[in-house]
Amino acid sequence: MKRFASLAGLTLGALLTQLPALAAAPALPVVKTPSFRKDTISIVKFGAVADGLTKNTTAIQQAIDASSKAGGGVVLVPRGHWLTGPIEMRSNVNLHVTKGAFVQFTRNFADYHLIKTSWEGVAAVRNQALIYGKDLQNIAITGPGVFDGNGAAWRPVKKSKLTETQWKRLIETGVTNEKKDTWYPSAQALKGSTIPEAFYLKPGQDTKDFEHIKDFLRPDMLVLDHCQRLLLEGPTFQNSPAWSLHPLMSEDITVRNVTVLNPEYGQNTDALDLESCKNGIVEGCTFDVGDDAICIKSGRDEQGRKRGMPTENFIIRDSKVYHGHGGFVIGSEMSGGARNIYVSNVSFMGTDVGLRFKAARGRGGVVENIFIDNITMKDIVGQAIIFDLYYMAKDPVPLAGESTAPPVIRAEPKNEGTPQFRSISIKNVTCDGAETAIMLRGLPEMPVKDITIENAVLQSKKGLVCIEADGIRLKNVTLLSQETMPVMEVQNSQNITLDGIKYTPGATLLMRVTGDRAKDVKLSNTDTKAAKKDVEFGDKVSKKTVTISQR
Repeated sequence: MKRFASLAGLTLGALLTQLPALAAAPALPVVKTPSFRKDTISIVKFGAVADGLTKNTTAIQQAIDASSKAGGGVVLVPRGHWLTGPIEMRSNVNLHVTKGAFVQFTRNFADYHLIKTSWEGVAAVRNQALIYGKDLQNIAITGPGVFDGNGAAWRPVKKSKLTETQWKRLIETGVTNEKKDTWYPSAQALKGSTIPEAFYLKPGQDTKDFEHIKDFLRPDMLVLDHCQRLLLEGPTFQNSPAWSLHPLMSEDITVRNVTVLNPEYGQNTDALDLESCKNGIVEGCTFDVGDDAICIKSGRDEQGRKRGMPTENFIIRDSKVYHGHGGFVIGSEMSGGARNIYVSNVSFMGTDVGLRFKAARGRGGVVENIFIDNITMKDIVGQAIIFDLYYMAKDPVPLAGESTAPPVIRAEPKNEGTPQFRSISIKNVTCDGAETAIMLRGLPEMPVKDITIENAVLQSKKGLVCIEADGIRLKNVTLLSQETMPVMEVQNSQNITLDGIKYTPGATLLMRVTGDRAKDVKLSNTDTKAAKKDVEFGDKVSKKTVTISQR
């Protein structure tokens, strides 16, 4: 058996030197990586049977426990179909699934038990994750094998997401809601769906208070909570009941050459949620899921702010996302903040959104020092790039034929619940197909600030939408939008620099500027004559608001 020896520490600062556009970014600390004794224990030694029928929960757990008790090492899962209930990791153990190993988690809900945890950024009660670890050090899950979460047994499914034949087959089991448009695995799961924020753990409650909706509280595939020096390298994680990989309040994380596969209609099946984590690298991964793919989170609202643990010091590179709500995402649970995150050489194909930054009033938190370089996108359903502090609110941009006057959005006093996006750089981006190329939408009391987008070619239906923003700089950006009335919409924004903009020749209107807070918009090195009209001004907007210049 090959020895799984110490993995050299990864210096994030050294890795940045391989990314020319990011080399000037602040230095980052070393990512400490796990090391393991050469001792190897096979789960077969503890009675595991690879017939797809025998439940091997006890055998796998005994192997993990024995390895850790002996000082650690490798727990080997050989080739075969291994059925199991949920398992718990232990310190100093590398769970290695060999080629051809298929670890499938049972569909029997009784094998799972409720625990107090955190989910969607707040204290919650959920079924314990299929693979779980808390307060551990020096752990890994490696190898080319497959973990299958049997998530179809847990997840609700909307009728609109399936073909007629698939829907008829599905409703032969479980129950449907009153509208007959959503399937649930049991009456208990349906009941939980009718209770607002059913998973929230409120003061004085215990897990027993959630037993009546246990089936609704779907487990994540993997949760590593308050762990240090963890490695995920090689496996495929598929068919998760809820979130797939969820490092929580953990440190020194390496995720390398991992694949996450969930059906496109799978609700809440995020690929990777890094929540309040510190120091790590994600590289060489492939994600195809039903919700956000690469997610940066740090807690929600007051609980997240009280936790006060940002996700920070990460490099994410050389990875692919096929489906998902967002390719690379920060938020919306970002109340503890996010900073010093570097994303490079990542492609998104068929995601709802490409680069997605989302928050809302009440979140609080600061997202800053984010550096993104070399992004390729194709067939994006919504926005290629979006910064949105109105997440889940009605879009204030008027539709075609509606009034172009800015919506009445009243400012609120700044407080600890006011979120902030600032100091973000995006370079070298292409997008072949999207609804909107770039959307920036801040708050009247807190605009999105200091965003740079440079060297981009974006093909989309709509071009730029910029609302309540300050210090936005677009340089060498090509907006090949189908709708050209206008190519660029600027509302209630200031200190906007548009340098070297290219656009669809013959555009009806290049830019519209509206809102009484709009000022200092600079358009330079751009052929304004290629449009039928260069700038249109809204009511109360002075023509002096826009400066047009050429070199």
